[in-house]
Amino acid sequence: MRLAIKTLLTCFFLVLSLTAFTQQTKSIFRLVPLGVKGGIDESNLSAYMLAPQGSNNYVCLDAGTLHYGIEKAVANKVFAIQTEQVLKKYIKGYLISHSHFDHLAGLIINSPDDSAKNIYAFAGCIETFKTHYFTWKSWANFADEGEAPQLRKYHYITLHPKEEIKIENTEMTVKAFPLSHSNLTSTAFLVRNNDDYLLYLGDTGPDEVEKSHNLDTLWQAIAPLIREKKLKAIMIEVSFPDEQPDKLLFGHLTPRWLMKELHELERVTDPGSLAGFKVVVTHVKPPQSSIERIKKQLAAENDLKLNLIYPQQGIKLDL
Repeated sequence: MRLAIKTLLTCFFLVLSLTAFTQQTKSIFRLVPLGVKGGIDESNLSAYMLAPQGSNNYVCLDAGTLHYGIEKAVANKVFAIQTEQVLKKYIKGYLISHSHFDHLAGLIINSPDDSAKNIYAFAGCIETFKTHYFTWKSWANFADEGEAPQLRKYHYITLHPKEEIKIENTEMTVKAFPLSHSNLTSTAFLVRNNDDYLLYLGDTGPDEVEKSHNLDTLWQAIAPLIREKKLKAIMIEVSFPDEQPDKLLFGHLTPRWLMKELHELERVTDPGSLAGFKVVVTHVKPPQSSIERIKKQLAAENDLKLNLIYPQQGIKLDL
């Protein structure tokens, strides 16, 4: 009888442990990289489709490359519908981090074949859309503001720092934080699905080089989410290898600077809190020799024991 009770108790606690483990490790978000690089490869520039697991209501984090990236994802059986239908039906809106062309070229080029949806960005970025991109001298005005005639396909939604808003036609919300990107304001997007979060950073330089406190403010804001195991991943750029001089960073990170910033994040969280934490490395600039150096340098400097992830175009990630 005692043996039977002991066996039952053992099984009970084993089930509890397995349940807890499953809850800790189950993926919440589905990320489909449409473009992962910075730099000169126009077929593979920053753009990531993000949705909760089990949903096809995606938001696009930046939009440097769309059509070619969707084609790659369809070829890899990430999507079971045609490329044009993914663009029109699955992408419900765009979160644009800043107005540099490599982060929105795909949106502009694909606009004639796109469906009606929202463009979310800070006011300065939206102003550049109105005055430089969606004008009749450079393209056509597919938005509902700016130069006439307005084709009214896209609707601008101005984001305000630290204000959470719903991403329409999805299950998600977003809160935006300013970043320093040389002479431009970039954006970090904190996306929430229920009580789970993912953080995507557009281009950013380190606080020390940029003479800014933007990253420190962001780290302070997300520290509680890391403590509570609610933040599932950080997507952050590393554009250059460590050999790049600080004066030629132009608002970007190197492996050394990334690790220094993430040490600051650990400092405002808890010692050891980032061990195993998922960091998706974005915006790595060609050539391939630089990419390989960046990977080696990150591996050598990863004393925080981060789970470093290098996304590949058209291959989904479960986060």
